[in-house]
This record gives sequence, C-alpha cells and structure tokens, in this order.
Amino acid sequence: MKTERIILGIDPGTVIMGYGLIHVKGNKMELIVMGVLKLSKYTNHAMKLKKIFERTLELIQEYHPDEVALEAPFFGKNIQSMLKLGRAQGVAMAAALYRDIPIEEYSPRKIKQSITGSGNASKEQVAAMLKNLLQFDTSPEHLDATDGLAAAVCHYFQTGKTGVAGTSYTGWKAFLTENPGRVKK
Repeated sequence: MKTERIILGIDPGTVIMGYGLIHVKGNKMELIVMGVLKLSKYTNHAMKLKKIFERTLELIQEYHPDEVALEAPFFGKNIQSMLKLGRAQGVAMAAALYRDIPIEEYSPRKIKQSITGSGNASKEQVAAMLKNLLQFDTSPEHLDATDGLAAAVCHYFQTGKTGVAGTSYTGWKAFLTENPGRVKK
C-alpha cells in the first residue's frame, strides 16, 4: 500500500482548463499548486486540444503525479459544446495514459457532493470548502482552478489511503480470491 502519492485533478474546458495538484501523505492532504490554462486566444479548436495535451504533459513532467482525476463532461443541451468538452477531456486523458498514469473520471455532481456534501453546491461553495480543507488563503482568479483541484480531492476521498477506487467483486469467490487473509479457517 502506497502511503504517499500525488494526485493531479483536471477540469477540462475549451476556454479554460483548470487543474490542481495535491500531495497525500498518510491521511493528510496538502495543496501543491492550482491554476488554469487559458485557451480563448486560440480560435482553432485543434490548437486548443494541442495546448491541453501539452500543458497536461508539462504538469506530469514537473510534478510526477501518481494518479489523474478528471471531471467528466456533463450532459447539456448543446451537442457541439459537449463534443468539444469530450475532446478536451480526451486529450487530457491521452496525456496521462501516454505517461502510464492511471486515470479516473468523476461527474460534476459527484465532485461537488464529495467536497461539500451536496451535489448541487455552487462553484463558490466548492472553492470555500477547499480553502478550509487545504488551508490556503488566496482565491484563484478563475474558479476553474478550484474545480480542477476539487477533482483531485474528490479522487482522494473516493480512494482513501489505499489509492484504489472502490473495488467491486462479481461474487464471493472473486472476493475470497482477492482477499485470502480475510477468511479464518
């Protein structure tokens, strides 16, 4: 079991990509960095995707995360927007997979619920709770940064100290195979 790990959280977007990194040591979290990648200056969608891929690789190269958590695109009415968000998420995923880093996706509702206890929390409420949890004072210019950070913290809460997402078993036989020491004879 790994007692120390770094988690990179990403809120993919085609205008602003938010990210945050936390260092987990035992059952303590601390903020490493959070920020945004502004993409509005690029008019070409393919160029935006290239920049997302490159920035994600830069973050991986600089901070060496053990895991990546991504906010999954939410279902909206605008199909074109969803397609673009899905592509943004896909290139961030591809960068992590290119470096053999495990990835996990979380819905916006799951992230909000994990951080604040309410799946309907506002971005401001999520940011306020993160400030309290990670004890930082300055608010980022864009809440996309705290959204990326929230994905990382959500992943920590979902995986606990082990770093393994909730394991599911197909039955008792599978459970016993995976956990031989849990049965007394």
